Amino acid sequence: MQPPESYDDPRTMLAASAREFYRRGWMLGTAGNLSARLPDHSFWITASGRPKDLLTEADFVRLDASGRVLEAADGRRPSAEAAIHQVLYRHFAEARWVFHVHSVEANLCGHFARDGALRLPPLEMLKGLGVAEAEPEVFLPVFPNFVEVAAIAAAMDEAFTRQRPRVPGVLIHRHGLTAWGSDAHAARHHLELLEYCFRYLVQARSLALGE
Repeated sequence: MQPPESYDDPRTMLAASAREFYRRGWMLGTAGNLSARLPDHSFWITASGRPKDLLTEADFVRLDASGRVLEAADGRRPSAEAAIHQVLYRHFAEARWVFHVHSVEANLCGHFARDGALRLPPLEMLKGLGVAEAEPEVFLPVFPNFVEVAAIAAAMDEAFTRQRPRVPGVLIHRHGLTAWGSDAHAARHHLELLEYCFRYLVQARSLALGE
């Protein structure tokens, strides 16, 4: 089944984003996954087990909103974490692109969380995440890294049904950061700002600043 011709193919941007995140050390090996939602609510997502610095258009699988495979080249399988993308697309209408990466700082910051939330530093950078007030208290949801991805997705689904996160991102403990946006640039922007917050928190802890 081919997507309608009216769709702009986002796979080129997804592959370019993966190469950039690989260069930054956020998607080493085959780690991480990226997706983009189409107007019919299907979405392209990275195929499982593909090196992120070498992705081509064939390294993406198109799924419908329920996770059924619509397109896959050469028997490619979708990322094992497709269920997490499904949850995000279901809960957040503004989420059109979802980026999930594995940075060192994100994994360190998971240890700073309390009661399933990480307090972000009250920095000017939070304005780029939609938080405009001075000295804000902003908490990023942190989820356990269950062995079964379906359990992670279910925990997110339950949490987002109760309360919408204040910023467009979530952290999975000892796993990585997921951020989303209305387009590729917004998703990358949100990812970069959250990673900046993580770097700040790690360095503040090392200097005993109390953040």
